[in-house]
Amino acid sequence: MNRPTRNGYCSSLSATMADAPKLVATIDMHSHPLLPAAFSLLLATTAEGAGIWPINASADSQGPALTGAIWSPCAKPPQDVRIGEAVLSGVRDCPIDTEQLPLVVISHGRGGSFLGHYDTAETLADAGFVVAAIDHPGDTSTDMSRSDDLSAFVERPTDIKHLIDFMLQRSPVATKIDPQRIGFFGFSRGGYTGLVLIGANPDWAAVTEFCEQSSSHACDQIRRKEIPTQPLTHDARIKAAVIADPLTIMFSRNSYAGITVPVQLWQSERGGDGVFPQNVEIAEKSLPAPHEYHVVPNSAHFAFLGPCPPAVAKTRPELCTDAPGFDRVAFHKELDTAALAFLRQHLVRIDKP
Repeated sequence: MNRPTRNGYCSSLSATMADAPKLVATIDMHSHPLLPAAFSLLLATTAEGAGIWPINASADSQGPALTGAIWSPCAKPPQDVRIGEAVLSGVRDCPIDTEQLPLVVISHGRGGSFLGHYDTAETLADAGFVVAAIDHPGDTSTDMSRSDDLSAFVERPTDIKHLIDFMLQRSPVATKIDPQRIGFFGFSRGGYTGLVLIGANPDWAAVTEFCEQSSSHACDQIRRKEIPTQPLTHDARIKAAVIADPLTIMFSRNSYAGITVPVQLWQSERGGDGVFPQNVEIAEKSLPAPHEYHVVPNSAHFAFLGPCPPAVAKTRPELCTDAPGFDRVAFHKELDTAALAFLRQHLVRIDKP
């Protein structure tokens, strides 16, 4: 394994299992829903513009209906674009003059939404990427019906495969995308989703210790041995992945053996809501493919969500409050810059015969 040189945000951790907080509610992070109405306030404050395209992919034999948004390169001045209850800064259906653009798909955390990483999507679109983010059916802010069921862990990777199929075959920008240059960005349970997509396989027995302290439905399923038996969805079209503070408690060290693509792994120093720093560090040590590893000093789990304006910080402090001295705006500039550089490096153009 190629181990990275640790500098900048990279640092070593000394946490042990004995030092970690007990998981007491679910086997997953307790992400509080990212209400679209709240984030409409946030998104309307951004100055950068991008092409904005709504995603309304109907259900088919390959997966359920999907909703979300596409960000694309755009040279026109930004305006307010409404998608559902959200107001984004960009240009509705902005024409794309360039072809063979790389695609990055985004997966949110438990109870999140396609809006949660708006700043990363805008940064990538401004740099010439097409970006697509969806609400995971049954595990999103407007529909938590399967959030505490193990079926969510099975369906999430399938959702993203379905999204990639849609983007390449039926989306309004399908002809502008290079199918050989597809990347991924995922946070928390979305990080789990990405790891599975690029080759990781859960070891459900690894969750047993955590479930000793939990009365959640998912842990009840684990105790009753009602674990998923079908193979989870992998997608070889994804050529590089940015994984932010992933949920990894259902992985053992051997779970990562199938990963062969480059990974940029980010970890909060303190973790939170079911994501423990020592588990992410185990993932880093177990990745067989070349990868970057960034540990963000003085950060907690929700630092990876987009910066909050005052109105959202007041109504949703659990999403927006960081440790004294931590500057989320400054951090996201570094996060987005590093993610862009990584994806540019690894989503190189593949010449066709």
